[in-house]
Formats: sequence, C-alpha cells, structure tokens
Amino acid sequence: MSSSPASGTAHDPYPTRCVTESVPVERSHPVVWGDGTDGPLDAGRLAAYERDGFLSFDADVLLTGEQAARCRAEAGRMAADDSLRGTERLVREPDSDGIRSLFEVHELSEVFAAVLRSEPLVGLARQVLGSEVYIHQSRVNYKAAFGGSAFGWHSDFETWHAEDGMPAPRALSLSIALTGNMPFNGPLMIIPGSHRTFVPSVGETPADFHKLSLLGKNLPAGPADRAGVTALAGRHGIRQFTGAPGSAVMFDCNCLHASSGNVSPFPRTNLFVVYNSVRNPLGAPYAAPQPRPRYLANREVIPIPRTGPGAGGR
Repeated sequence: MSSSPASGTAHDPYPTRCVTESVPVERSHPVVWGDGTDGPLDAGRLAAYERDGFLSFDADVLLTGEQAARCRAEAGRMAADDSLRGTERLVREPDSDGIRSLFEVHELSEVFAAVLRSEPLVGLARQVLGSEVYIHQSRVNYKAAFGGSAFGWHSDFETWHAEDGMPAPRALSLSIALTGNMPFNGPLMIIPGSHRTFVPSVGETPADFHKLSLLGKNLPAGPADRAGVTALAGRHGIRQFTGAPGSAVMFDCNCLHASSGNVSPFPRTNLFVVYNSVRNPLGAPYAAPQPRPRYLANREVIPIPRTGPGAGGR
C-alpha cells in the first residue's frame, strides 16, 4: 500500500492536481480484495461488480419498505431542523436557499446510524474490500423539485486521495433511494468500467477548497477531465440508475459518476454512505494544503461490529 508523498516515502501511483495535462492512469490495485467468499454476494454478482464497478439492488433487498420510509421521514425532519442551519455539515444549493447536502448523518441520527451500520449493508462492503470496514463519510443529498442542482462528472477517489490522503481505492459507496429515482429528476449516472482508469484532475487545491467544492461551481480542481470522461463514455457507455424508495447502487470509489439537475416537480432524496477498509487509513493529503474536516473525511478507524449469525470479526 502506498504512503502519502507528504510522509516522504513511496511514489504516488495516482498523481493528480500536480499535472498540467490529464493523462489517464490504469488502476494498479484490485477491485475485489481478498478471496470474496465472506459475504452475501454470489460469484456471479461479485464478478459483475469487478467488471463494471457497480451493482444495483431492488427495493426491499437491502432496506425494508418500513426502513426506507423511516429514513425518508428522518431526512425530512433533519432538513427542517433549524439547529443544523448555519453549520458546516449543511450545504445549500449554489443558486437558492435550498439544501443540497447534509453530512455526517450517522452521527446526527440514530435512525441513519442503525441503517448504515446494519449487516445487509456492511456485509457487502466487507466482502468486496476484504477486511473490516468503517464509515469514511455519510450524507443525505437533497435534490429539490424544480431546482436541485447537478453533480458534475468526478471520481470520489480522486477527491479522497488528493484531499483526504486515502492511499488506495479500497473504499466503496452505497447510494440508497429515499424517494423515487426517475429518469427526469436527476438520478445517478455511472460510466461502466471507469473504475479501472484513474483520471487526474488538472489544477491545484487552494486552502479551504472543500467549502467551494461542495457547491460544485467554477472549481479550480477536482472535476474529471472532460476528454477523459468522453473517451471512457465512448468506450463503455453510460448507465443511469432509477428505482423505487429503498433501491440502492453500490459502486467502487474510482467510478466516474454524475447526476443532472432536477427541473421536474418530483424531489430526489438519496442517502449515501462510504465504507473504507480499516487497512486503508487516511494519511496526509496527496494534493491539498491541509486535510478536510471530520464531517467530510472520518480519520477515526473504528471497525463496525459484526452482528447476527457468524459474528466474530477478523
């Protein structure tokens, strides 16, 4: 495993934000870590994840209808909580007073904490990442009717590597629909197979960049290079993910993904969680002047306890 250049040790296999031209780099780390036998996915599903970089799940597979409804109500309650307004965890839309994202929700809500630490979700992450895991980040993305803004093309790992000091792409995200995700209200889009190519970002990371980057506008660094996106989309196509409340998408941290704005009359609210391997702890940022705050990048590596039959841990 690589060390951060700031520590003065190994060469960085994923250089970014220190380049004048974005030259894609082939991934040098596994997609599925370990032997993949310890978990709920069968060999076929695991192979599909390794090939495409993602798996989708219908409603009632990872969350029951009751859990999805409870989470949707909790997201609404938190959006109306005046005590959260004005805090850094809450990010507003760039062109309105609407809420774009609320971070670290597993620390703010027992409802979300119970779901994001539940065995159906965590078991998937352990199987793919080949180790115990912890929550690197959690959030609710609110994409309001008639005005929810877009999320441009990017790789999460590029951000986490550059700004958080995540050494290797040994993390994954789960996006869980709390409202219907439909073709017209800004659902998630992923380029299949893009997880195998690291697309560097041109530019430098200024101080307090995280405050600007959360708004997604006029960024000096971070967005995926358009030529790189175009080439990979031309080669692999683009998949759009729609589904009922409770449906979900699990995707590799290096997948290129985006979502369009929502001009429809139907809001789109999704719960996100990022699981990182306990063997992939954050170090010094690879391409940023200082680490991002805890609500964006948790540095406390505490494995999520196993529950249910066969619990015991490694």
